[in-house]
Amino acid sequence: MNLLRRQFLHLAAGAAALPALSRMSWAQTYPSRPVRLLIGFSAGGGADIVGRLIGQWLQERLGQPVVIENRPGAGTNVATEALVRAPADGYTLGLIGLPNAINATLYDRLSFNFIRDVTPVAGILRTPEIMVINLSVPAKTLSEFIAHAKATPGKINMGSAGNGSVSHVAGELLMFKAGLRMVHVPYRGVAPALTNLLGGQVQVVFGAVTATMPYISTGKVRALAVTGTARSELLPDIPTVGELVLGYEASAWYGIGAPKGTPVEIVDRLNTAMNGSLADPKLKARLTDLGATVLTGSSADLGKLIAHETEKWAKVIEFAKIKAE
Repeated sequence: MNLLRRQFLHLAAGAAALPALSRMSWAQTYPSRPVRLLIGFSAGGGADIVGRLIGQWLQERLGQPVVIENRPGAGTNVATEALVRAPADGYTLGLIGLPNAINATLYDRLSFNFIRDVTPVAGILRTPEIMVINLSVPAKTLSEFIAHAKATPGKINMGSAGNGSVSHVAGELLMFKAGLRMVHVPYRGVAPALTNLLGGQVQVVFGAVTATMPYISTGKVRALAVTGTARSELLPDIPTVGELVLGYEASAWYGIGAPKGTPVEIVDRLNTAMNGSLADPKLKARLTDLGATVLTGSSADLGKLIAHETEKWAKVIEFAKIKAE
């Protein structure tokens, strides 16, 4: 009887080990075919540029093509839904970022829960917004702008890339932290917002470094502050908002996500490949040209960032009563 029992336990232990061995074997041969990277924006925009740049470096380390698939719509929700419904085998990844954290509160009815249904894989970068104003605004510094805005409540128009966009919530966070009241004017993208800033229809815009730098360098707008935690290498003389407004920080960020249930061995393989790519000086230089800094770390680190950002921006969205367009 004891012999039979030992044989049974031995067989049971072997059977239990088979799934783990199968996953390890699968991870060792991964990837054996092209990998899709879903991007929730149209081709040619900032997110698309980041996704294609990372895709090129990632495929060199994975040894398989990384195929970019643009799925624009509903502020990245179309792409995210396609990601969460894809097989959890590592062959469908998504470019994820701040819009996903914002959308968790911005949209009342989503068919998915981003934190629950997406597995964080690896960070890519963080990039601040630049606060720029029309030259007619009587302010040379952020403190002067805040004083002017407080003296003229509801008289300053703030243009943005649309309701719930990074440029919108960055401005709302300043209003929340500094006690300002400005009128939000949403556009379909930051380019038309900047055009109307030049024309004087709006007086302030929070825009990405790549979008605002051409106007800053030619003196067509005045840069007052950077929204990140540190000054930009491209604008070292421009202070951060946080240097004056305690606790202020509003950076866009990007990472890679996978469907829930993706084997941890594959997540680790992708995380190692991503961190290896981001350590390359050539890629770092390319990201610096975009006004960004690399965002390295474990998949758990990215998960903590997502949770923190989702909670942080929920408070701002609820304070400002922002609704999806």
